Amino acid sequence: MNYRVLAINPGSTSTKIAVYDDNLPIFTETLRHTAGELDKFGGIIEQYEFRKDLVLQALLKHSVSPDTLNAVVGRGGLVKSVSSGTYKVNNTMLTDLQDTSLWGRIHASNLGAFMARAIADELKIPSFIVDPVTVDEFPEIARISGCPQIERKSLLHALNIRYCGMSVAEKLGKEFAEVNLIAVHMGGGISVAAIRKGRVVDVNNAMLGMGPFSPQRTGALPVGDLMEMAFSGRYTHQEMMKMFTKTGGLIAYLGTDDGQEIVKRIEAGDQKARLVFEAMIYQIAKEIGACATVLQGKIDAIFLTGGLAYNPYVVEQLNKSIAFLASIHIIPGEKEMEALCQGGVRVLKGIEEAKEYK
Repeated sequence: MNYRVLAINPGSTSTKIAVYDDNLPIFTETLRHTAGELDKFGGIIEQYEFRKDLVLQALLKHSVSPDTLNAVVGRGGLVKSVSSGTYKVNNTMLTDLQDTSLWGRIHASNLGAFMARAIADELKIPSFIVDPVTVDEFPEIARISGCPQIERKSLLHALNIRYCGMSVAEKLGKEFAEVNLIAVHMGGGISVAAIRKGRVVDVNNAMLGMGPFSPQRTGALPVGDLMEMAFSGRYTHQEMMKMFTKTGGLIAYLGTDDGQEIVKRIEAGDQKARLVFEAMIYQIAKEIGACATVLQGKIDAIFLTGGLAYNPYVVEQLNKSIAFLASIHIIPGEKEMEALCQGGVRVLKGIEEAKEYK
């Protein structure tokens, strides 16, 4: 039997949707939302009815009757730290997704569970989330930071990384739970993860953690200089958060986060562009090396994914530094919509069991 699944991935000004019959895509679409449309709502969560109605309209436009769906899967959002897998949407999850004390903010992806639940309940079918960014499978040793008041946290592009990891394991002729991999997701933020036997046992924390700077984020910073900035009186907390997560990295140095544009500058002789771009690649390679030590050199493969994996300059430069470690697989872009749908399909087919969120 084939199962039809609707996936919903909300962003700050868009909602991506996809419908799959098993592993066959029926359609994908990105619904755009203007600032004027969203500003009239009191907060992010209050947008879910508006966005839900647009999703239902899109289904009808593509001649997909809601009654033909077997499940609805939403992007996970900032839930509590959880192990990997597919989770049933329940009331506890919806409560946590409105709680700013968990992660200090509410992200647009938090809408995914609300929209999935609202559509699914009307149809009397299950609603799920799959591998949220808060997937945490760290051993205790990986949590120690050096400061007892601060614990290292797992925050990563888990959805795309785990799905691509399963694909690489299949190419190797093995089960995901049998392989050791180093995953490198290179987008606006960069996640470099050590995967041991299918579990993400260490990662740099792609939002405000350690590791390389990225197109938009600063990555790890010297603690002493960071403290001087924080107590200088020149910046508010909000300004520093934006500086480190939205306008840092390549944007701060070069005024753009477009890798292709930067390569054109390099080819035109821009030495600053070359230095900064290669510094980012250098830091990514260094983080990959750190993950190699976590896996004690027992690495079945390394894979590069995310938008920057389309960039031949990045891939070639990384290859020079890391090719000696293991074979390298390139999976450019992101497979998040496919990953969401397949997470639902695996549960419906009984290949894996949906977990209860607590």
